[in-house]
Amino acid sequence: MSKLLIVVDKLQDWGPFFQYDGVVTLADYLKLPVKTKQRVRVINLCRQAQYLGSGYYCSLLAEARDHHAIPSIKVFNKFNRDEIADIIDDIPGATLNQLNKELSGEANSSLSFQIYFGETPNKHLKKVAGFLFEAFPVPILQVDLIKKQQWQVKTLRIGSLHKLVEAEQTLFADALERFSHKIWQAEPNQRHFKYDVAILLDPHEKFPPCTPRSIELFCKAAKKAGMDTEIIGAKDNHRLAEFDGLFIRETTAVNHHTFKMALKAEREGLAVIDDPNSILRCSNKIYLQTLFEQHKVPVPDGLMLFKQDTDNLERAADLLGLPMVLKIPDGSFSRGVVKVKTMTELKQQMKQLFEQSAIILAQRYTFTEFDWRIGILNGKPLFACKYFMARNHWQIYKHGTGKTQSGAFTTCAIDEVPGHVLDAAIRACAPIGNSLYGVDLKQDGEKVYLIEVNDNPNIDDGVEDLHLGNKLYDLLVEDFIRRIELKR
Repeated sequence: MSKLLIVVDKLQDWGPFFQYDGVVTLADYLKLPVKTKQRVRVINLCRQAQYLGSGYYCSLLAEARDHHAIPSIKVFNKFNRDEIADIIDDIPGATLNQLNKELSGEANSSLSFQIYFGETPNKHLKKVAGFLFEAFPVPILQVDLIKKQQWQVKTLRIGSLHKLVEAEQTLFADALERFSHKIWQAEPNQRHFKYDVAILLDPHEKFPPCTPRSIELFCKAAKKAGMDTEIIGAKDNHRLAEFDGLFIRETTAVNHHTFKMALKAEREGLAVIDDPNSILRCSNKIYLQTLFEQHKVPVPDGLMLFKQDTDNLERAADLLGLPMVLKIPDGSFSRGVVKVKTMTELKQQMKQLFEQSAIILAQRYTFTEFDWRIGILNGKPLFACKYFMARNHWQIYKHGTGKTQSGAFTTCAIDEVPGHVLDAAIRACAPIGNSLYGVDLKQDGEKVYLIEVNDNPNIDDGVEDLHLGNKLYDLLVEDFIRRIELKR
């Protein structure tokens, strides 16, 4: 459980708002014990935002104490003319187009507004407000717009709490309550939970790495162990500092909010599954192929095919034979993976795949009736399944028009898995990290071939948990607690 402190220069600055024991002056904040087992997050509302002012020192010393402050000292340092200009120039064109569309009826040539924790009451400015808060996460951001041929951001400044008028105070208080919903709740020592973990979900995801029931079972196990859980979404990026851990149960990708949230959570000192390094390393099949070859993990023979190399197709056919498997680097759930049987098919598919990636991985095709999926947590086997191929198909998933079919499965006890399969799965995860992984392997008698390592493996009720039952979720919770305690 984290503790929230609100730091001000003068206690009367907080006078118009609800009473809260966590409001302290900067002088009193510096008298607090430096070391504490509890995670501390600081909302810095000191008046002086300039370099070496009280606000600057508040965030600087918060960082030295391993507290998580908003604004961070990094954000304070952004507030110089050059970097602000760079950030303003990076505002997406679509956002500015929306801004100009929404303000097309505005008669004035200039406009000023404030952003409170990423929110603004003007619905026309919400997209710009969201972008600017991501770039400059400060409690109050003063924004000045100017209209030349088009509307554009002119200046940005850190706003002051003590200068807010009554209507602005109400907007600020409402935004703060939403930003940190626990501020008005009981003090941590009066609560029943020792830990807080956020679970990142997308309720609209077509192929989620979990079922609603599996999430319920994880939350139940967490509650039993003294851990509070809360479902969050992509728009809750700014709330990560409220939690002790982040459990990503949404399909991850590097160019995606899941990776950005993992990075931010790690910077905030949270225990994170999937951690950003694991996402980065597991999301690219070409990287994995190279990594496994270097660490002598058994993989199918493979070849990287480059668009500029005109002889690559013939070389691939000679080396790997036909049929062969072609993979785009960042495909998931059997998408972006095709099997070609002839040179004609090879040429046709490569033309299409090169439109998605500059490099394609070609691998020797090995038929098996099923793939092993070994769940690995912190370097140890957690669960084991056999995923059988979809009916009349060579993959586990068969994607059709409007419908996706999948094959059957068998869940096994860990001691039922051949030793060389387990050994390959554990060895595959070692150079990636110590997070939660799903390792896919093909077994051909005494031979085993690693297909890929997933940083965000499926944990579905009645499938991966079929052998361990609720104990699987207990083990996940226990590992989260271990990670949180290590962070502390």
